[in-house]
Amino acid sequence: MLAPDHLAERLLPWFDDRGRAELPWRRPGTTAWGVLVSEVMSQQTQVARVAPVWEAWMERWPTPADLAAAPTAEVLREWGRMGYPRRALRLQECARILAEEHGGIVPSDPAELERLPGIGVYTAAAVAVFHYGRRHPVVDTNVRRVVARLGGESDAGTATTKADLAAAEALLPAETAVAARVSVALMELGALVCTARKPECGQCPVADACGFSGQEVPAGPSRKRQRYKGTNRHVRGEIMAVLREADGPVAKDRLDAVWPDSRMVDEAVAQLIADGLVGTDEAGRFELPSW
Repeated sequence: MLAPDHLAERLLPWFDDRGRAELPWRRPGTTAWGVLVSEVMSQQTQVARVAPVWEAWMERWPTPADLAAAPTAEVLREWGRMGYPRRALRLQECARILAEEHGGIVPSDPAELERLPGIGVYTAAAVAVFHYGRRHPVVDTNVRRVVARLGGESDAGTATTKADLAAAEALLPAETAVAARVSVALMELGALVCTARKPECGQCPVADACGFSGQEVPAGPSRKRQRYKGTNRHVRGEIMAVLREADGPVAKDRLDAVWPDSRMVDEAVAQLIADGLVGTDEAGRFELPSW
């Protein structure tokens, strides 16, 4: 495996040439808050779907204080269909804490970031590295795969372990600014070249030093997409769509109309209420939360 400085010499020119500079949160001048929002939005949603929502979100709520003061119903409407909207509630809660306890400043220390609601190890490291240029391993599925293959394995596990973090950190050069760029470049390499099923080893800038280069990816178990249609998740999404588009509180019969199985509708409504995504008025009608 390449030494960290040699890895940087190979990887960074490739990243400068091939990296996805068009991602809006990579534009010069993006704030730490903008990076944090992009990472939370991207947790369970494809980057292509995130980009337009992120741009609209940042235009409307460019600071934590702006989002903290926003009506929660409007936050959920702006979130739209970007995966389960509980992340939007967490992000607004995060904004309130940043505005009230941090003077609107997003911390640069991953340990501090992890104390914020909905911010885990990966997101905390991503903000510290991608905005503040710190030296920390940022390990997602793509990075785990690249690091494993550099060491001769075909793939990594399904969850990030301490060993994964240590292996990624061992590839980072000592110089902080260079290490931060290598962290981004490793992620980009996994997303664009060192992909799960069809790696383009001929396009890889470190192929000749990779322990896995040129080998076939084992067939392994098929990775079927999780079923969506007809699931509780599907029904919840349809209910939220009705409430986002409504001008006011909605009677139960309008929610019942989204799905033929009334039991599934009742279960979905109960879960949405428990998660703080739906409220009721004095007449027992349903609406987005008003707090």
